[in-house]
Amino acid sequence: MTVDTGRASRQRAAKVAGFAYLLSLPFVIYAHFGISARLVVTGDAAATARNIVAHERLFRVGIVCNLLYAAGVFVLLAALHVILKRVDENLSLVAACGRLVYAVVWVVMTLNLFTVLRLLKGPDFARVLGAEQTPVLARIFLSGFDGYYVALLFYGLGATVSSYLWFKSHFIPRALAATSVISSLFCAACTLVFLILPDVTKVVNLWWFDSPMAVFEIATSLWLLFKGLRTHEGTQARAV
Repeated sequence: MTVDTGRASRQRAAKVAGFAYLLSLPFVIYAHFGISARLVVTGDAAATARNIVAHERLFRVGIVCNLLYAAGVFVLLAALHVILKRVDENLSLVAACGRLVYAVVWVVMTLNLFTVLRLLKGPDFARVLGAEQTPVLARIFLSGFDGYYVALLFYGLGATVSSYLWFKSHFIPRALAATSVISSLFCAACTLVFLILPDVTKVVNLWWFDSPMAVFEIATSLWLLFKGLRTHEGTQARAV
């Protein structure tokens, strides 16, 4: 592979990475705020069950949105690996694995939503479990998205490694890469503490965990999509 061919391949991967993140993000935002927030009634499993049954198609749209988001994460991690393996192949693989765990857990959590529909729509479950118990069991499966914080730990660690590689590579502005390192490490640290000490949310709001990281990942994606990689690849990058 020639140097020019390698650079062209990385530039294409940069566009794909930026596009994949920015395109998939609206799907998960809509699934959470536009669908789940509308259908799920906090503290009322019966009302939640009625909403889901009454708006089954909307609920299924939410499932598809979550799957499209997971697909976007798969594309993102592959594109980033193509770029960052130029800097350090082993660390790039570690970063990709962190996002891979996140994406796989997200798919598993989404599969729980099909179980929710099966419980609420299947007459056999209501007959065996009872009309009052079925919504409660469905709500438990719906709460599978608590696994998000397990997945977020891996994503935060993977994002920290990839942000370090961005900083090392000079492919994007180092100030942007440095702030991405800090925000990603902060996310991973807060999530780890939260898994051990849930009461930490009295000090640090859950929204603070991943919001800074998301802001800088959006900024990085915009840079990759519209600016591409800087031609100066840094002295630390290996020759192709």
